[in-house]
Amino acid sequence: MLKAGIIGYGYMGEIRHQNVLKHPELDLLGICDPGKKRAIEKQNCPAFSDFEELLSLKPDVVFICTPNNITPDAAIAGLQAGAHVFCEKPPGRSLADIERIREVEAAHPNLRLIFGFNHRHHPGITDAKAIVDGGALGRLLWLRGVYGKSGGHDFEKSWRNDPKVGGGGILLDQGIHMLDLFRFFCGDFEEVQSMAATAFWNIPVEDNAFVHLRAKGGPIAQLHSSSTLWKHTFRLELGLERGYLTVTGLLSKTGSYGRETLLVGRKPRTGERAAVGNPREEITYYDEDPSWDIQVQHFVECILNGRAVEDSTSDDALAVMKIIDTVYRQNGLRLGEEPREVAVP
Repeated sequence: MLKAGIIGYGYMGEIRHQNVLKHPELDLLGICDPGKKRAIEKQNCPAFSDFEELLSLKPDVVFICTPNNITPDAAIAGLQAGAHVFCEKPPGRSLADIERIREVEAAHPNLRLIFGFNHRHHPGITDAKAIVDGGALGRLLWLRGVYGKSGGHDFEKSWRNDPKVGGGGILLDQGIHMLDLFRFFCGDFEEVQSMAATAFWNIPVEDNAFVHLRAKGGPIAQLHSSSTLWKHTFRLELGLERGYLTVTGLLSKTGSYGRETLLVGRKPRTGERAAVGNPREEITYYDEDPSWDIQVQHFVECILNGRAVEDSTSDDALAVMKIIDTVYRQNGLRLGEEPREVAVP
């Protein structure tokens, strides 16, 4: 059994709590969140106000589910305490934050570090990836993604829109998932062009970003990350030589993104004149989201078997943070406070 601690008990902390309770190889040691001690104690679980106090109990693994300004310090403290670290996205407020985490990771090669890019494991995405990798539809030509939400009556007051806490706006908070999926399908990008704006909300960070990317080898990609869509939307389109794939919807807690589906269309064959511009399509529907459990299972297996983390690594986190940093710099944005130096023991 691996003793597990959770730092942060918001939306993601509650999800990781359930992941730990369900996993046969994890034993919950305690949860740290200074504002939610009473709620944690009602779960019959030891509660802590300071993550250093939790780490003093020597957990084998820690789940970092904190606001972005706390994430790098908590992840670094976990590694320095000898714990394997599961860190939610984003890995901080800035590119410097993930670089600090990676520096400490390199000093502790026997510890495992993984980041919460769970969208890779949504069923529509995994099926689409299998089709692309299988080659039946030929080479990947382009990708187009829309990921956005409506905000809400308290959206302007959210810590996510405070540069000192969140570090950036909708691109860092939500668009980072789509950028990771772009890399998941076609690898690294060598060219980034973008526009970002605060179009509607009274916030000091962007509420819309359009990002164009060119991958090594040719595929191009376009992302619209927005908090002014008014209808929660997830849509990933992939164009290939002999067809196309579209993943829409997400199996979220509220269901507001709609039912998850994968649409597969095939380029009409020679002689199918009636189908030009309107080919046959197949749609698969999904009603369960195993993505949270899949990532935790991979994390635990890597620890128990002494394997390197193969998915959602610090390399992946660094790559998407470099893209976001480029977008912000192109648009004159230098958000968040510069992090303090953390010594590597």
